[in-house]
Amino acid sequence: MTSDAPAPDLPSALAFAQALIRCPSVTPEEGGALGVVADALKQAGFTISRPVFSERETPDVENLYARYGTKSPLLVFAGHTDVVPPGDEGAWRHPPFAGETEGGMLYGRGAVDMKGAIAAMLSAVLGFIRRHPDFNGSIAFLITGDEEGPAINGSVKLLEWAHKRGERFDHCLLGEPTNPHNLGDMIKIGRRGSLTGAITVEGVQGHVGYPHLARNPIDGMVRLLAALKAAPFDTGTAHFDATNLEITTLDVGNPATNVIPGEARAVFNVRFNDIWTPETLAAEIDRRLREAAGNEVTYRLDLEPTNAIAFLTPPDAFTGFVQDAIEAQTGIRPQLSTTGGTSDARFINSYCPVVEFGLVGQTMHKVDEHVAISDLEGLAAIYHGILMRYFKVAATK
Repeated sequence: MTSDAPAPDLPSALAFAQALIRCPSVTPEEGGALGVVADALKQAGFTISRPVFSERETPDVENLYARYGTKSPLLVFAGHTDVVPPGDEGAWRHPPFAGETEGGMLYGRGAVDMKGAIAAMLSAVLGFIRRHPDFNGSIAFLITGDEEGPAINGSVKLLEWAHKRGERFDHCLLGEPTNPHNLGDMIKIGRRGSLTGAITVEGVQGHVGYPHLARNPIDGMVRLLAALKAAPFDTGTAHFDATNLEITTLDVGNPATNVIPGEARAVFNVRFNDIWTPETLAAEIDRRLREAAGNEVTYRLDLEPTNAIAFLTPPDAFTGFVQDAIEAQTGIRPQLSTTGGTSDARFINSYCPVVEFGLVGQTMHKVDEHVAISDLEGLAAIYHGILMRYFKVAATK
């Protein structure tokens, strides 16, 4: 039900998206992308800040915070202008940083993840303010430059920085690509947590013809991994799927066929729901391994630090506004979901309720990443509809 034309009185989301894509902002480079956002918002009367954050052994990252208005409620549009590398640029049908269009599609790195959504935000917000400059509330943009990187000098520090300056957010809309197939399919109201661990089993290297002189660590590893996978961690909750553990590597580093290896190593990742915290999940994993190992398997468990904790924004009036705006534009009542990977919403959730809605994610991070122009303009219209409902502004001709 969307069209290629901008919604009435909204600036072209396509034009903003092309300008952003033409900035080679591969993490951690700013590449001019934050400048595009800052210039557009400054002309509309936003106050702009572009703090740079640092950490030892990580690259400096420039971020952007912009605000229009001083009253509450404060609705925040969040996202990132950094993108993953394009890879072999010769494999692209259209240059990854050219912002070219063909057949109703816009091509370029970040078209979906997530410069397209930021462009739609700019279109919606600028069109809304132009028609309703004295609306009852405030709007902010929270844009980072390292979501695709280590996520150390971006949203975490930008949120802390804003909070220390007295900024208090009421709700946040994050523009990650959330739709599996069509614009309007899905809103993310939470995310699962992520915990990665490594198991190292110690053995004794030896000749396969003399097994009594060796100890095969693979036997012990099979025993431990079977214990981790034997029983479900849970059966899920009202809004989350069941916690799942996947073995991602299993290595012994042994090129010989007649040698029992001296060590085996496996890596696993757990995507967990809100039944667990990283601490309680780690305790359960440790319990399972200890019981399986008994006094017969010598092993070491190493768990990586994680800031990916499961969270949920319970459905309420805000999620209703978002669903209503999506349905009005697309004719689709979106599913409320907590599936997928992690996002910066896990950081924002500590400051205010956050939901995610953006473009269709099928081509993100791929060669020839592209988005339908009709989806770009449709997303701008949806964001505009959310603004109208959130601030209860009557439509005017």
